[in-house]
Amino acid sequence: EIHGAEHVPAHGPFVLTPVHRSNLDFILVATVRRPRMRYMGKASIWKYPTLGRFFSMLGAFPVHRGKADRESLRTCMRIIENGESLVMFPEGTRREGTQVAELFDGPAFVAARTGAPIVPIGIGGSSEAMPMGSKLIRPHKIVLVIGEPITPPVGDGTGRVKRRVVREMTERLAVDLQALYDEARRRAE
Repeated sequence: EIHGAEHVPAHGPFVLTPVHRSNLDFILVATVRRPRMRYMGKASIWKYPTLGRFFSMLGAFPVHRGKADRESLRTCMRIIENGESLVMFPEGTRREGTQVAELFDGPAFVAARTGAPIVPIGIGGSSEAMPMGSKLIRPHKIVLVIGEPITPPVGDGTGRVKRRVVREMTERLAVDLQALYDEARRRAE
């Protein structure tokens, strides 16, 4: 089920920011909008040539986790500037549990620099359908709940972004994501 599809911008690029509990999540968020969206994915995927080519064909590009990967952030901004939408998992990796983990500032930074809205999305049931460590998909109801876009404030024309603005957007995203995730989990029961 998808709830809140009306919140997805019909035109123009945006940064889709889902919670991440399962390997299914990247496939699930692809159903939110056509044409394809681009994905930031962990660099270790590209260690395996066949898998790396497959993810590249899907529109993914690598990010080196654990440090500020400036090249990946530049790629994100080019994608938005080219009119394509982007999926960034703000928790940085798959997580377990009912609490949204501390978020990285990357989605807010990209949104603030490009003016693209952030679209938060809660996914309930994906961790039951394919838990961490599982190679098989189990039958389970999955629900996506899409929240209202978070529009970045208008910049000052210098192209620079104040840390305070990025931090405030990230904090709002964390609150919105938790509420959406809670609702998605409730609907998926």
